[in-house]
Amino acid sequence: MKHFARWGLTMPATIAVVVLLIVPVAITIAATFAEPKGVFAPYVTFFSSGFRRAVLYRTLEIALITTAISLTVGFITAYVIAQMPGRAKSIMIVAAVFPLLTGVVVRSFAWLIILGKNGILNAMLISTGILSEPLSMLYTEGAVIVAMVYLFVPLMILTLVGVLEGIPRDLIDASASLGARPLMTFLQVILPLATPGLIVGAVLVFTGSFTSYATPQLLGGEKQMMMGTFLYQRAMVTFDWVGASTIAAIMVVLTLGVVLIMSRIARRLNPMAV
Repeated sequence: MKHFARWGLTMPATIAVVVLLIVPVAITIAATFAEPKGVFAPYVTFFSSGFRRAVLYRTLEIALITTAISLTVGFITAYVIAQMPGRAKSIMIVAAVFPLLTGVVVRSFAWLIILGKNGILNAMLISTGILSEPLSMLYTEGAVIVAMVYLFVPLMILTLVGVLEGIPRDLIDASASLGARPLMTFLQVILPLATPGLIVGAVLVFTGSFTSYATPQLLGGEKQMMMGTFLYQRAMVTFDWVGASTIAAIMVVLTLGVVLIMSRIARRLNPMAV
């Protein structure tokens, strides 16, 4: 009886996930295998194009670099916040969350003002004598990465603060009392226990970066096109729905692959992790 009651309680959520999330993705992917030219014809077309492969490689590169920088910056910041007393910790968490109160487009426009030829950064560098003429920072891979890191670091901090707060102080003290140096304590105590948070944060940042549209469009333009903007062009400009579905299917498969790889890394670092 308890078994049926448990299934009854979980059934609405299961149906919602299947109908709203899994079925649309499955229909999108299935459409790519129904081409009269061949089952894998859309994928052959995609990977036989040097331009499309370049877009895919650039997207992977930017997403991985953004994830690595966000992990580093987010972990250090979250660790410092986790060590703070109550009131200071609350203020720092609010400060970290504050950028999330504005939209992605607004935050991306802010970087247009900062990185433009007549922007704040160029004006500051010229006024201090570091530069004699403004740099072209917009529409570069670096501009997209900087804006992405700014977008996703708050998510990483929020994910890690709770995990780092949950690490018992007694374990760190016991490690030090047994003669372990701070680096050894970090590698053998703090890092394995923080692994679940690191993996969740990395997945959130990678997925968000890999599928991002507004930021690459505003700060990268056509020169730094990513998969999200490419998908939009295929669907809304050229009305190539099969091509757009193929791009979406490749993005889904690659994202799932990265999530599985991160899960395996998590299990190696911490067998009790996800």
